Amino acid sequence: MAKKGWTAFPYPDAAYDYRGDALAKAWKTLHAGDQEPFPDAKHIGALLSANPKLGKDADTLAEALQDAWRAFHRGDFQDAYERGVALKAPGASVAVKAGGIHATYLVEAEKEKIARFEALAALAAEAIAALPGEANSHYRHAFALGRLSQTLSIAKALAQGIAGKVRASLEAALELAPKHAEAHTAMGLYHAEIVAKVGGMLAKLTYGANAAAAEKHLKEALKLTPHSPIAWIEYGNGLLLLHGDKREDEAAEAYAKAAKLKPHDAMEALDAAYAREQLA
Repeated sequence: MAKKGWTAFPYPDAAYDYRGDALAKAWKTLHAGDQEPFPDAKHIGALLSANPKLGKDADTLAEALQDAWRAFHRGDFQDAYERGVALKAPGASVAVKAGGIHATYLVEAEKEKIARFEALAALAAEAIAALPGEANSHYRHAFALGRLSQTLSIAKALAQGIAGKVRASLEAALELAPKHAEAHTAMGLYHAEIVAKVGGMLAKLTYGANAAAAEKHLKEALKLTPHSPIAWIEYGNGLLLLHGDKREDEAAEAYAKAAKLKPHDAMEALDAAYAREQLA
């Protein structure tokens, strides 16, 4: 169970507990969206060979990472975060995802959210320096900064230059992993949020953002992960940002699809619950 301090995951389910070999068997489904490599000894060994400063014992590190991901999938977000942080750069991916999903859905105080996303962005930046060849080093950085931008407001994020950092990290992630659905979703929202905030012409001239690119990336994410609640949710959000009431019915349909999908883990359960709230 999550340690005292963080708000507990509200929808515990034994189906989200991937003990033993169950994690490896379900990994492809669980990580269809973020393309996270399964952290077995072979993969971890390759990381350690590329950066010997990260450690020498691939077997022990692999086992520890798998346990961190098990905690994430069952909804023990604080446990997953703390385990990831303890593993330094190799654990940054699970730490940032756990801390970020928890903050997105289960932290209400704005100051706490801002502090969390700032800390996660710094953690991801360290991972980029240590493991630049891992797509999720870059994607988690974009994810943390993107959520920070939404918490601060898009206007403040643009003024502080955060948007450019988000785009750069997403471009790096997609170059390394072209089928990274969550990165496509995030890139689509990058375009959509800027267009919605400053208008089409200024968005294109100043930030290289446009509505066509937004829909292209959002649709690519749906193509890659049609059974992902978050892909449908963000597609609906993108339609509302770009077109407002004109595409409201389509956005509602997207939320409805997300709400009906069967969650495979705690994150998807939170996503589906959010979709239901949008329909209420």
